[in-house]
Amino acid sequence: MSDHSLSERKCLPCEGGTQPLGQDRIAELLPQIPGWQVDEEGKKIYRRYEFKGFYKTMAFINAMAWIANQEAHHPDFEAGYNFCLVHFTTHAIDGLSENDFICAAKVNALLDD
Repeated sequence: MSDHSLSERKCLPCEGGTQPLGQDRIAELLPQIPGWQVDEEGKKIYRRYEFKGFYKTMAFINAMAWIANQEAHHPDFEAGYNFCLVHFTTHAIDGLSENDFICAAKVNALLDD
């Protein structure tokens, strides 16, 4: 599966009781979302994006918010004048689901040429 196919998929509802992704599946998916990393606990993925100025940072955040609402899967993020640090996790399962990787791929696609 390529990054392109991840970005074309839709998030599926994820409820408690579903198992988080295992390390093997995370290792398969991570290369498909360039620039993203897994935290030490293996429960979230994150990426820092940098921009030339506040306006471009805010435009990115607004576009990311649109994706999150379309997918019903919302990131946590920190932002400043010229950066946005984005974290995805699936809170309902206290770990990573394929939804996290789908949304990360869609966020990456915002900046593809």
